[in-house]
Amino acid sequence: MTQTTSGRQRGLSLISLLFFGIIAVMLVVLGMRVMPSAMEYFAIKRALNTIATSGARSAADIQRAFDRQAAIDDFTSITGRDLIVERDGEQITVSFGYEKRVALFGPVSLLIQYEGSTASR
Repeated sequence: MTQTTSGRQRGLSLISLLFFGIIAVMLVVLGMRVMPSAMEYFAIKRALNTIATSGARSAADIQRAFDRQAAIDDFTSITGRDLIVERDGEQITVSFGYEKRVALFGPVSLLIQYEGSTASR
């Protein structure tokens, strides 16, 4: 007695498996290239929040404190001079913005625009 199956086989073909594998590898490489830039951005935001709660009152004090924090956390994308310090009465708002270009492969690169402010806390 032989039994025949009349249904189609299910699953991925070899070509589909290779295609999805290549896409997965490309996404992992993209994540590995972007991750250091994102970690630096979060270090800058953390430094700004630390400075905002420290009680620095003048723009020069804020810039010096930011430069000290940059030396500690080792980020170089912006300096204290790049910060925008605005005063509204007693409220001080410190903001920043910069672009980071991440080389992917060959002539292809990714441009990321980072912005942050202490007003959004």
